[in-house]
Amino acid sequence: MAPPRSASESSTSQTAELRPTGSSVIVPWSELPTELDLPEAVEAAYPEPLAHTADSLRRGLPVLIEADKELVPFLYMAIRNRLRAHNLRCLYLDGREQATPPDNQPGRNAAGGPSPSASHTGGFNQGVLGTMLQQLRDAVRGAMEARVLVLPHLDLLTTSAGGLTGEAREAVTLLYENPNLVALGFKDPSFPLPKVIENVFPRRIHLLGLPRDRLRHLVTLREARKFGREFNPWTLYKHVSGMNAVRLRRLLSTLDGPDYPESPRKVLAQIRQSTVGSSLEIPEVDLYNDIGGYDKVKQRIQREILDPLARRDQLDDPDAIKRLEGLIPKGIILHGPPGTGKTLFAKAIATALGAAVTIVSGPELKSKWVGESEENLRRVFRQARESAPAVIVFDELDSFAVRRGSYEGSGVEHSMVNQLLTEMDGFHAEELVFVVGTTNFAESLDPALLRPGRFEYHLHIPYPSAEDRRAIWKVHDRAMNLRMTDAALEAAVRITGDLVPGVDPPSRYSGDHIQALGRALARRRLRLGTGPDTPTTPEDLEAVLLEWVERPELTPEEEKVVAVHECGHAVVSLFCPHAPAIERISIRGDLAGSLGHVKHLDHAHKHIITRGRLLDDICVLMGGREAERLMLDDLSIGSSEDLRRATAIARALVEEFGMDDSAGVRRFMADDQPRRIPDLSEADRQRLDQAVSTILESQRIRAAAILTEHRLLVDTLRDLLLERKVLSARDLAQLVPDKPSVLARVASPT
Repeated sequence: MAPPRSASESSTSQTAELRPTGSSVIVPWSELPTELDLPEAVEAAYPEPLAHTADSLRRGLPVLIEADKELVPFLYMAIRNRLRAHNLRCLYLDGREQATPPDNQPGRNAAGGPSPSASHTGGFNQGVLGTMLQQLRDAVRGAMEARVLVLPHLDLLTTSAGGLTGEAREAVTLLYENPNLVALGFKDPSFPLPKVIENVFPRRIHLLGLPRDRLRHLVTLREARKFGREFNPWTLYKHVSGMNAVRLRRLLSTLDGPDYPESPRKVLAQIRQSTVGSSLEIPEVDLYNDIGGYDKVKQRIQREILDPLARRDQLDDPDAIKRLEGLIPKGIILHGPPGTGKTLFAKAIATALGAAVTIVSGPELKSKWVGESEENLRRVFRQARESAPAVIVFDELDSFAVRRGSYEGSGVEHSMVNQLLTEMDGFHAEELVFVVGTTNFAESLDPALLRPGRFEYHLHIPYPSAEDRRAIWKVHDRAMNLRMTDAALEAAVRITGDLVPGVDPPSRYSGDHIQALGRALARRRLRLGTGPDTPTTPEDLEAVLLEWVERPELTPEEEKVVAVHECGHAVVSLFCPHAPAIERISIRGDLAGSLGHVKHLDHAHKHIITRGRLLDDICVLMGGREAERLMLDDLSIGSSEDLRRATAIARALVEEFGMDDSAGVRRFMADDQPRRIPDLSEADRQRLDQAVSTILESQRIRAAAILTEHRLLVDTLRDLLLERKVLSARDLAQLVPDKPSVLARVASPT
């Protein structure tokens, strides 16, 4: 076959002027072919695999080629031409009704090879499998000289689940029967082959996508001019890496637009439109404008993923590019509570890369049929490669990628983990296919997935902090035109720092909860006919928040008990030096699972917990109970949860942290278990119980003393709380102006 025809160096004066110099990845115009038909393109794209296949067949080694169907006729033609030079003839067994003599089958084109249209569609009928099997019988039992049996449709010998058909059993036997025949089989990537058929072929070649270093030979001069004043095939490659040579040539031949544009953006958009599969989408989520808060997460994504890829596109040294590609991770784990935006971050990564995204739910991949779950995974990766650049998002990765050997589930999960590892290890560094796994339980994932080279980076997406919530609210305020005032924004940040009302089990506010609350505000504005310039106030936010919450209807006597209890917590907290500042006191029943609550700010020291802080926590917990005893001369069961938490802290202080001198400096807890070690003597058990009781009693007495000393403050706070139902930090600061810690640590709206 003649080599592709190249442009002359002096084809036009304009071409000579535009010839780029000084870059090893930019192809001079003179080296580009002027014309390129499909057989020439296949020869140019896969010279080494074709030569290796022909050499193996000449030496009597069967070869299995995995390639797209549209490639098969052209691959066969190229291999047959090589074998002819060595007087080795081929039998092309495609299952047509008429006989197929050596090197002369129906649909033959002018070059002596099979016509793509004829070998693909023409002549097929209900008896194609039987005809193909009869052709195989005739060839095996009639051939007396060395020949190559070409089997272009091996997928017809398998069931949809990858099992053997009845005809396949006979076909496998026939392939071993005549030693003068050597098989060349073609496998469609969409269909798995049973091992018994694959084992017929000791040589296996995978022609999926395009080799990057061959792309320069597959673009003609006319087409290259559509990409600008110079042609860099390495930049183009990330948009076509999953295509085969035939599909690429057909696509490039349809490109339109002016020559030598300032930017290749329009022609790349044409290519992108043709490569994105139906199961993928092109997201439009800006990492910085559409996602509020989480600055540290954004910085790491930018620094570890986006910046290296941007740097790669700027390099012009092939060796430097390959070294950089070896540093870029194949995948990332985003873990954290539900609703915190893990999938949104994955879409933002895809947007920044200009990539298509496919979101795959873990449970949807699993099937009760043997082998089908693994095939579902193979299909996801195949479609992503064909649509590269692409991002695969495995939502709920822990639903199947669990730690192997855990003996959980049906057992198919272990096979799926193995298949996922195989697919990720099969990535080429130059392919821009990125994998993101999201999970709520990162600790349950198989360790093999978490090692470097697979899911190399693990990013925690926690519940949003106050600053994160403020940024999230600003995003939704802008997107939904809520027109929130500064006071409303601060109230929204403060309210969403509580637990979500009416949710069981209790949950903190996530990004999804904030978005839902923003939509509720927008619906309320629409329902009330609020004009676009009318601002949203804190009252609007509160009305939406409590509209559908089922709050308990308390009698005046019950409400008084709740107010006394919460005031007890608040006053004791004010006079415990290690207690955090109070943000809000409520008896409105607007917190999930409680009639009232005292909301504190986070501790100033989040990572160092001292004995004094633990004792103060116990004292504050005792405050509600002791206020009831002091002011009502009775006790309610509302303090049961306080007592449980106080006892747990005291027990940890004694038995786990060794902070009580009477019990001794020793850890009494069993490793990794929330219980005492089993071999303690009865005397040790009594000593520990006594130490815990002593701590609880001492802090109870301390809380009672604080409340007795500040009885007037408790009475005033109770009356004000009964009147207003909710007290803010500013209200509390006005009552206790001599407590500078309250004023210094509380940010109140103006």
